[in-house]
Amino acid sequence: MEERRGGGGGGRGSGKGPAAGKMMSLNEFVSSMAPLIDLEKAAEISAESEASSKRKERRGSVMPNLKCTDAQTGLMGKTLLEFQPNKGDVLPPHKFGTHDVVALKPNKADAGSPALGQGVVYRLKDSSITVVFDDIPEDGLNSPLRLEKLANEVTYRRMKDALIQLSKGIQAGPSANLVPVLFGENSPMRSKDAVKFSPFNKNLDDSQKDAISKALRSRDAFLLHGPPGTGKTTTIIEIILQEVKRGAKILACAASNIAVDNIVERLSQYRTKLVRLGHPARLLPQVLDSALDAQVLRADNSSLAGDIRKEMKVLNSKLLKAKDRNTKRDIRKELKTLAKEERKRQQLAVADVIKNADVVLSTLTGASSKKIAGITFDLVIIDEAAQALEVACWIALLKGQRCVLAGDHLQLPPTIQSVEAEKKGMGKTLFERLTEGYGEEITCMLTIQYRMHELIMNWSSKELYNNKIKAHSSVAGHMLYDLEGVNKSSSTEPTIILVDTTGCDMEEVKDEEESTMNEGEAAVSIAHAKLLVESGVRAIDIGIITPYSAQVTCLKMLRNKDAKLKDLEISTVDGFQGREKEAIIITMVRSNPKKESGS
Repeated sequence: MEERRGGGGGGRGSGKGPAAGKMMSLNEFVSSMAPLIDLEKAAEISAESEASSKRKERRGSVMPNLKCTDAQTGLMGKTLLEFQPNKGDVLPPHKFGTHDVVALKPNKADAGSPALGQGVVYRLKDSSITVVFDDIPEDGLNSPLRLEKLANEVTYRRMKDALIQLSKGIQAGPSANLVPVLFGENSPMRSKDAVKFSPFNKNLDDSQKDAISKALRSRDAFLLHGPPGTGKTTTIIEIILQEVKRGAKILACAASNIAVDNIVERLSQYRTKLVRLGHPARLLPQVLDSALDAQVLRADNSSLAGDIRKEMKVLNSKLLKAKDRNTKRDIRKELKTLAKEERKRQQLAVADVIKNADVVLSTLTGASSKKIAGITFDLVIIDEAAQALEVACWIALLKGQRCVLAGDHLQLPPTIQSVEAEKKGMGKTLFERLTEGYGEEITCMLTIQYRMHELIMNWSSKELYNNKIKAHSSVAGHMLYDLEGVNKSSSTEPTIILVDTTGCDMEEVKDEEESTMNEGEAAVSIAHAKLLVESGVRAIDIGIITPYSAQVTCLKMLRNKDAKLKDLEISTVDGFQGREKEAIIITMVRSNPKKESGS
């Protein structure tokens, strides 16, 4: 039995759902979003393609004067090149991150000159950067080099393709019943009876169990609202396991690779057939065994393809030695036949792996992969949905009959470079839109948090979550000095320490890229981190976060002067989203009556 939520008029087939008057229509969404994608694409390309290399260096989008210090073959046959600065021990200030697409060029190459190769950042350290290349020429690697960040135009093309699919109509597609609900045209539906389930995870709390039960009842859309530390990913994993148990084929996605890998890592603890799509360089090392490339290498058809490649290698050797024209022609003909068979075997291996998987995992843009084209998923799960552009969510949603969106619209929104696109609504997420349109009708909020002392939690619980968030007993009174090896001191005893730098001659300044830093405040932050370490807190258990990239650079320079702080993690607020440490130091850098953060 099924029931419509929202009551009254407007169910399936009635034409209008209860949220129709409150929500943007499909046509309005498509027509408004297409130009905003163009604005955002133009903003990124403009930011990364300015003519001046010096300007790029100051912006941190070029890493100049590097030397190649190591070359290895790994990650399923791809080439890993390590680069270090030609002068000094530390990389220059930069805005490179793992998974960024980069171009490798001679250090003095003109702007717009062809690259030696294009790769993906695999590993970043203070003193080195490692990049993965599919193919890289040996010429030029012994000379000074530079790396340039590239705008990833593929993402925008895939978002545009999703809009085109939406605009053409989805009456016969997998999401034919889902789309009208997500645009308020039809009412959401759920099973009439409560769903009882036997948890795989025996440590679930009542709010998590309630959310899982409601997700399993949903026949179209469900929102899992997970405030900080409430076990959102734990709940997602249980939903996946329960759905697989019921025979569902699932597509699980997130906007970032790290969020997808987090699900893969947690899901791998159970006997679930899963496959992770994506470039191996963008995956965490601990999930590589689940990668499609790795599983294809282990497949029978891939083994046969390997035998064919060995045979082709022998024939190529013969071709080089052959002098008779007819012999050469026959060898080329045989090579052509073998190449065709090798591609066929490889494609069969890929198809077999995906067909046998209960759960396919990828980023939202990765869900456009041709490898899963034509596959209908019973359920699409999107984690960190409140940090994902709605148009990116549709890349995955169009492949599924139902969806579960997990996130927290009261935390950080998506990052948008175009000010105009943001003003015109590109930053409004699907999660937020559905929360406003349907509210508790399709939403369940987790209410027990396992991350922070209740004194830290109280403000956000009151101001953002209507006092509904409660601290679990394991963390409610947890103090730093409760950790093994940590002494009770003036640094470890207080739960919260506020440092007012007013009148201390600690003024903020702008760097060349108009990002803001405050050297005095950075010094205070590092000094407090030292006090924590001296009290026994491990540096790896401490994090310093700030809204400004220039402050990150300043903090890292100070940290690198003390070997005891080498494991201290320093990041922007955005970059640290979703992470945990025993102690967090926040350096705000500036304050003003207008409450503006600026650049």
